[in-house]
Amino acid sequence: MSLSIGIVGLPNVGKSTLFNALTKNNVLAANYPFATIEPNVGVVGVPDTRLAVLAKIFSSEKILPAAVSFVDIAGIVKGASEGAGLGNKFLANIRESDAICQVIRVFRDGDVVHVDGDVNPKKDMETINTELCLADLQTLEKAIPRLEKEVRTIKEKVPVLAAAKEAAEILNKGQLLRGSKVDIDSILELQLLTAKPFLYVFNVDAAELSDNKLRDELAALVKPAEAIFLDAKTEAELADLDDADALELLKSIGLTEPGLSTLARVGFNTLGLQTYLTAGPKEARAWTIHKGDTAPAAAGVIHTDFQKGFIKAEIVAFDDLVTAGSMVQARANGKVRMEGKDYVMADGDVVEFRFNV
Repeated sequence: MSLSIGIVGLPNVGKSTLFNALTKNNVLAANYPFATIEPNVGVVGVPDTRLAVLAKIFSSEKILPAAVSFVDIAGIVKGASEGAGLGNKFLANIRESDAICQVIRVFRDGDVVHVDGDVNPKKDMETINTELCLADLQTLEKAIPRLEKEVRTIKEKVPVLAAAKEAAEILNKGQLLRGSKVDIDSILELQLLTAKPFLYVFNVDAAELSDNKLRDELAALVKPAEAIFLDAKTEAELADLDDADALELLKSIGLTEPGLSTLARVGFNTLGLQTYLTAGPKEARAWTIHKGDTAPAAAGVIHTDFQKGFIKAEIVAFDDLVTAGSMVQARANGKVRMEGKDYVMADGDVVEFRFNV
């Protein structure tokens, strides 16, 4: 399953620095607007400590975590929906993403110019959201007349038109579609930006990471979504350190894990995703599926033939396998079971599929 998250925000809020940390790439992180002109795409492994444990049990040669593609998108400015800055170029890049990660500047650095002159997280968020709402309204202004013609002959378009009109009303109030009462599923074909899941990353100074009062104030701006707090510069430094030195740096600023690990977890949860695991001598691997997926759908993520010819799934819970120490002992303990087509996968299931093609 290919998962893509677009990183957006005003210019100079730390998007490219965050992207560098995520991907350990060295894209241009310059102190001027539009340092990122073409979208940079990096594939990132989702941290999962279970894989190393599985690799040890199965003597696996390789570890392959679940993957997320992050797209570093050029900075949005006021008027972007009408072509200001890089205009519609960034809009097209966001439409291709499954979710939007909005980076909001909180850090204060006189050497890094703010595009609007002052650091104001609430105002910056309003600017981004306004431009996304305006872009969606433009899409709907073109789509609604077309849908009104189509409903005359295609009855299936009736709920689509109704949802599109309701969406326009919500957007005209300056509200995002995600979390509203609009039936988003019926208008997926329109690729509306504010209907996508949102992640919010507050890029703060390292000294502010432990400021609970500030964190509470910022978190309130994005409720009910979960706020993620990190210092992009520190994350970039961590990406260049070995595990021991990284842990020491984290401890020095009062953290136990990188903010990027939090971002990966929140991203998966926001998108309603989970992982199941496979392991053998060649590799220990995590596979991405939607929560609620059945065993055949999960098998199809590996290969469509697995889904078409699905017979059974041999499953053991990760914790039960670790307790047993091996598949042989897990079977002896009665912890390995055979599941059929109706089985709903659980996060952390260790699976071997039986299929016939």
